[in-house]
Amino acid sequence: MQNYIEKTINFVKKTLEHAEAGHDWFHIERVFKTALNINQIEKGNELIVSFAALLHDIADPKFNNGDEELGPNVAADFLKSMNVEASIIVQVKLIIQNMSFKNSFDNLSYTSKELNIVQDADRLDAIGAIGIARAFTYGGYKNRVLYDPEIKPELNHSKESYKNTTAPTINHFYEKLLLLKDMMKTDSGKAIAQKRHDFMESYLTQFYHEWEGN
Repeated sequence: MQNYIEKTINFVKKTLEHAEAGHDWFHIERVFKTALNINQIEKGNELIVSFAALLHDIADPKFNNGDEELGPNVAADFLKSMNVEASIIVQVKLIIQNMSFKNSFDNLSYTSKELNIVQDADRLDAIGAIGIARAFTYGGYKNRVLYDPEIKPELNHSKESYKNTTAPTINHFYEKLLLLKDMMKTDSGKAIAQKRHDFMESYLTQFYHEWEGN
């Protein structure tokens, strides 16, 4: 197993060498570590959890013209090149296909303990102190304004409208980040999410305080 993981880590590091800073190797590493920590309690299949955590953003649709099949296919092809068991590849591919926030707008039928673990780990990296940093990093990458009081958050996004939004970064807190706490699937994820959620709410209070010049 360790040889599989080392090869996968090297592949991901090389592939994401020039990735946007919020979706780079360090993001993958944090999700991987968090997923393994959650898995110690939830007792999923460690190899599936590891592969899915390491490969979940190998070709993020946001940076690949919205192609939602590229990432799962790149992951599957890589695992096949290592002669990983077919049943494991199928499950890893399904996890990658179903774990993103935007796919929560769809009626998805696939679920597994491993999906819940990796999805929670990924969502935890989107909230709290690092989540805030990642949100503004991506907003800067897309040249979005920090905040515009005249542009209100869209609380009834469809999948397409969410994918195509150009709203200020602060709106993203209300359209996604503050919603994630209640979307956690594992008890471990819920406990960590509450603390990070509370931190974001404190941050927003301070943000608006400073916005008014106080």
